[in-house]
Amino acid sequence: MRRLLCCLLVLFGCGALVAPAASAQSGILEVRPLGGRQLEVVVHSAAMNRPITLWMSHPGAGAPALYLLNAVDGGESGGPWMRRTDVVDFFADKPVNVIVPIGGRASMYTDWQRDDAVLGSNKWTTFLTAELPPLLNERFGMTGANGVAGLSMSATSALNLAIAAPGLYRAVGAFSGCTQTADPLAQTLVRSQLAAFGADATNMWGGPGDPAWAAHDPVLHAERLRGTAIYLSSGNGVPGPHEALNDPSIAGNVGVLVDRLLVGGTMEAVVGSCSRPLAGRLAQLGIPADVRYRPSGTHAWPYWQDDVHDSWPMFAAALGA
Repeated sequence: MRRLLCCLLVLFGCGALVAPAASAQSGILEVRPLGGRQLEVVVHSAAMNRPITLWMSHPGAGAPALYLLNAVDGGESGGPWMRRTDVVDFFADKPVNVIVPIGGRASMYTDWQRDDAVLGSNKWTTFLTAELPPLLNERFGMTGANGVAGLSMSATSALNLAIAAPGLYRAVGAFSGCTQTADPLAQTLVRSQLAAFGADATNMWGGPGDPAWAAHDPVLHAERLRGTAIYLSSGNGVPGPHEALNDPSIAGNVGVLVDRLLVGGTMEAVVGSCSRPLAGRLAQLGIPADVRYRPSGTHAWPYWQDDVHDSWPMFAAALGA
């Protein structure tokens, strides 16, 4: 978070979305039981020519799937959904497969135009639309009904995945994410997020004038979300219910609270302002969406845990869970 805040302080003065077909070489390499309904699944991505590890909560055959995308670190450094929230317990009794890919830091979970010197090859749209779902459906007897949700960086990614493969994801959740990429300010925000991890966004969608930035702008392509159940949320940076010393995520630690207020508050104020255009565009188009713009709240995991709980009825209905 601190590295991203530094980029934001500098900022304020201090391709097409259709995925190519999957290679026949993609496949499940290993399934490791973790206890209960939890599994670790290793999948080879032919598009990226490397193994991708997934955490999975598997209730048995005949259930739909909910993909949860990690934050800008890909779940590798700060931790994935399972460490940062209560998703393990929350979904333990629910008839849905929950899949969390581990990796993809600073990738926007998209297909990059070129390999990056730091990140290497990124073909996440291909992996998450063409390679992975068919493999999991066949191996674990899933129904083929899918939902996807993301937070912060991956909130934009979740929307773009639903746009890239209409009908594949029946429901999408975007928690505290900037829903624009064509806007110059939003582009600077995205570039700063990736630069904080040493990645060059020019390798992703090109320079400022490259049409790939507009091609991946959910506001510009909002019409393609028609028929998809949508949940949008963000705060505004003002201290909220989770900014208190007695909150479990703070646990009496004054340093954590100060960091949450300064870093998380600044980040959510910026993100909150660029998350609203999509809600306005959907309203103009007459596309229904469950929009939760909180009157307070920072850029922090407790709010995204709340979002998982609050959005679950929408996902359950859309997925037939």
